[in-house]
Amino acid sequence: MKQHIAHFALVVDDYDEAINFYTKKLNFDLIEDTVLSPDKRWVLVAPKGSKETSILLAKAANERQKNYIGNQTGGRVFMFLYTDDFWRDYHKMSADGINFVRLPVKENYGTVAVFEDLYGNQWDLLEPK
Repeated sequence: MKQHIAHFALVVDDYDEAINFYTKKLNFDLIEDTVLSPDKRWVLVAPKGSKETSILLAKAANERQKNYIGNQTGGRVFMFLYTDDFWRDYHKMSADGINFVRLPVKENYGTVAVFEDLYGNQWDLLEPK
């Protein structure tokens, strides 16, 4: 049996603001943007070259969901963006205003730094050994 994770939801405050951040700042591809109702869209973004997993940008629908924007994991690193060239991406992201909350370090598993998305969710930028 073969399985894979196709999408995971990331609660956001505004579709267009989130699309702009992920496509302009992180250089992700906009895979789909389909209007489902006046208040709901199906918006998928993914890193360039990603084959199986994408992020569903899900606009918070109520106050409870709004409370989790930027803190879906209680302050832990939420997502892990693997790269084939850490320093290329780190320098581009820094120049584009991405906030790195932990500076680059070489670990036994690779080079890593932690950054925040536009809502404060933490990500690892990681080039594995």
